Amino acid sequence: MLDVVVLFNGYSKRLSHNRTEANCTCTLIKGPKIIIVDTMTAWDRERLVEEHIVGYNVHQGTIFYEKQLQDEDYQLCNGVSITATPGHTYEDVTVLVEAGTGRESVKYAITGDLFEKEEDVADPSLWKEVGTFALRKIQTSSRLRIMKYADYIIPGHGPMFRTNDALIRLLENQTDGE
Repeated sequence: MLDVVVLFNGYSKRLSHNRTEANCTCTLIKGPKIIIVDTMTAWDRERLVEEHIVGYNVHQGTIFYEKQLQDEDYQLCNGVSITATPGHTYEDVTVLVEAGTGRESVKYAITGDLFEKEEDVADPSLWKEVGTFALRKIQTSSRLRIMKYADYIIPGHGPMFRTNDALIRLLENQTDGE
C-alpha cells in the first residue's frame, strides 16, 4: 500500500516585475521505496533520496542511466511511475501515484511546475507568465492529460487539490483556444 504525504506546501509570490519568491511543494511517497518528490531548494539537499530523477534523466548516486523519460514512462516501483509532461521546460516530468487497490484506488499526480497552484487552472496567465512561450501548446495538452488522470493534483507551488469535472472543462476550453 502506498501513502502520499505532502511534507511542505510550496508557494510562489511575485515581489516585483523581475523578482519572485518561491519554494517547491515537497511530497513523500511511502511504500516499497521511500520517495521524496521536489526537494525544495538546493539548501535542502539533506532531503534527497537514493533514487533521483532530474527532468528526463534517471540517476542513482553518480550513476546515470541511459533511460530517457521523453520516450516512455518510467516505473519506480509498483504504483509509482514518472511521465514526461513538457511545458514549463522541455524536461518537466510528473510523478503518478496509484494508492490503494480497485475501488479504493486514489490517483495522485505530483506535477512540479506543470501546475503552479490550483489558481492557475482558472487563471492560465499564472502559469503562462513563468513558462516557455514555445511550449504553451504542449503544456496545455499535458495539463489536460494529467487532470483527466488524477484524483488529486500536487502542484509545484501550492497545496494539493482535488480534480473535478468543472476543472477539466476549464482546461478543455483552454485547449480549444490554443
